[in-house]
Amino acid sequence: MHATPPRKRLSRRLSTAVAVLAATAGVLATAGPASAHHSRTVDVQLLSFNDFHGNLEPPQGSSGTVTELQPDGSKKAIPAGGVEYLANSLRTARKGHPYSVTAAAGDLIGASPLMSGLFHDEPSIEAMNKLGLDVTSVGNHEFDEGRAELTRMQKGGCHPTDGCFEKGKKFRGADFPYLAANVTDEKTGKPILKPYTVWKRNGVKIGFIGVTLKGTPDVVTAEGVKGLKFGDEVETINKYAAELDRQGVKSIVALIHEGGLPASGAYNYNCDTPGAGAGISGPIVDIAKKVTPKVDALVTGHTHAAYTCTIPDPSGAPRTVTSAASFGRLYTDTTLTYDRRTKDIVRTAVKSPRTGNHVVDRNQPKAPDMTALVDRWRKLAAPVADRPVGYISADINGRGAEGYEKPLGDLIADAQLEALAPADKGGAQIAFMNPGGIRSDLAYKASGSEGDGVVTYGESFTVQPFTNMMATSDLSGAQLISLLQQQVSGANEAQPIVLQISKGLTYTLDLTKKGAARIDVSSVKLDGAAIDPAKTYRVAANAFLAGGGDGFPAFKDGKNKRIGASDLDVFNAYLTAHSSKSTPLAPPKADRITVVK
Repeated sequence: MHATPPRKRLSRRLSTAVAVLAATAGVLATAGPASAHHSRTVDVQLLSFNDFHGNLEPPQGSSGTVTELQPDGSKKAIPAGGVEYLANSLRTARKGHPYSVTAAAGDLIGASPLMSGLFHDEPSIEAMNKLGLDVTSVGNHEFDEGRAELTRMQKGGCHPTDGCFEKGKKFRGADFPYLAANVTDEKTGKPILKPYTVWKRNGVKIGFIGVTLKGTPDVVTAEGVKGLKFGDEVETINKYAAELDRQGVKSIVALIHEGGLPASGAYNYNCDTPGAGAGISGPIVDIAKKVTPKVDALVTGHTHAAYTCTIPDPSGAPRTVTSAASFGRLYTDTTLTYDRRTKDIVRTAVKSPRTGNHVVDRNQPKAPDMTALVDRWRKLAAPVADRPVGYISADINGRGAEGYEKPLGDLIADAQLEALAPADKGGAQIAFMNPGGIRSDLAYKASGSEGDGVVTYGESFTVQPFTNMMATSDLSGAQLISLLQQQVSGANEAQPIVLQISKGLTYTLDLTKKGAARIDVSSVKLDGAAIDPAKTYRVAANAFLAGGGDGFPAFKDGKNKRIGASDLDVFNAYLTAHSSKSTPLAPPKADRITVVK
C-alpha cells in the first residue's frame, strides 16, 4: 500500500515550464494527482503490467516472490502476486486520479496454471474485465491455441469442443481491446485484430499501439501461428504512430510484447544509474532507440523482468521503458502529463516516490469480487486439480532457479527419458527439455488443504501446462553436437537458451568464449563415453522443440520420428512411480552441465 504524496510547488512549476518549451515533444512526467480540469496540463495515470499468464492464485515457490534491493546492498525476497491482491493494488492506486488508464503488454493468458488453463483461460479474461483493464497488446502465448481461440477470447462464445463450462453462462469475451498491429493475415495482409485504440476522457486523448515480438513463430507451435505473418515491431509502431498523428492523436503509448534484461534482478534497481539505457540489455533497447519520437512511453514484457528505464528516442530525448516482471507480482505506475493545447505529453525528469514498479504484496486486503471469482473456478477445477500425483522432500526449483541447469529441468528430462526409452516407446537415449517450458517450481509447502510435500495434478500442470506430445527421432553425433552449440550461437548467441538434459549426458559450457565455441566438444559425453559424430542417437523432446522451436533447427533434421505420450502425462507418471509419502523425491543435484565463467 503506497499513499500518493501531494505535488510540490517546484514540481508544478517545472512541469509547466517544460510544457511550454516542449510543445511538440512527447515526454514522461512525474507521478502525482491529476491537475484540475481547467488547467493547461492534466496528469494521466498509466498503470501497467505484463505476462500475467493466468496466475489467478498466488504463484508457488520462488515464482511467487520478487527481489527487493535493500539500502545496505543486500536483497530481500517478498511474497507477491495473486489476482485478489493485484485488483486491490490497482484500485487503491487509482484513488485520487480521475484520469487513470490501465494497460498490459501481452501474455495475459497461455502457459497458465490449471485453474485458468483447464477452462481455456476464460477465468483470467473474466478477472481482467473485473479489475478494469482498458487495453492490452497480444503476446506470443495468446497464440498457444491459435488464431480462432484468440478471436474467441476477444469476442466471447463457448469453446468449440468443450462447450460452456458453467450451466446457463456464456463466456462474454474481453471487455478491453486486444491489439495486434504487427500480426497480419498471410492472404489479406490486414491485422487480425485492431492495431490501435484511442483512450478518451474529458477531451484527453491517448493512443495505444499494440505489437508482439516479430519472433513469435519461433516460440509458438507452428499450428498456433498458421496462416499468420508477424511484422517488425519498429516499422509497425512507426506506421501506426504516423496514422494516429494524422488523426490528431499526439499522445501515444506503445504496448510491446518484447523486453530486455536489466543488470539486476531486483524490481527496484535503478537501471539508469550507469547512464541512459546502460543498465539494461536485450531486444527492447534497440527497439526503443528506433521507435519514433511520436511515441511517448513504451510498456514492454516477454522477458519477465522488472525495470523502469530511460532510453533515448531517435531525437535523443529521454523516454521511459517499463516492465512489471510477471504473474501479477508487480504493477507499474507512470504519470503522463498531457498538454491540452498541444495534445501531447510533456517530458520531465522530475520523479515522485510513486514513479516506477510497485509490489503486489500479500499483506493488503483481498478484493472480495476476485475472491469470489477464484473460489468459484477453484471449486469447478477441484476434482481434477486436487488429485495427488507424487511427493517431494523439499522445493524443486524450476522457473525460479538460478543458473542454467535447473533441478526441476533435470527431473523433467529424466521423466521423458524413462518414458520413451523402451524400444516400443521410441528407444530414447537422451532427452532434452526447453527451460521456457518449465513454468513454475514444485513447492514443498502446502498450498491449501494438501499436506506438505504432496504434489497435486494442479501443481504438475502449472509446471507443464502446454501438454505437448513427446517425440523421439534419430540424430547423428555431429547433429547432436550442433544442437548443443545452437544453445549459445545463431538465434541464441545474445541470450543463450540452455536445454535441460537427462541423466547420462554431460558437457562443459565455457562462458569465457564466444558463440558455438562455448560448448567444449571434447567434454560432451553420454554415460562417460565421448559422443561419436558418425553414430546415431535416439533423442527425445517435446513437439515444440522437435519442430525447431526456441532457435534449435537441428531438431528438425531428426529422422525416424515417433510420437509418444504428452509431456504432462510423462511427468505425472514419473512422479507417481518414483515417490510415495514415505519415500518422497529429493531435488536433483543439477550437476550435469559444468559451467566455466
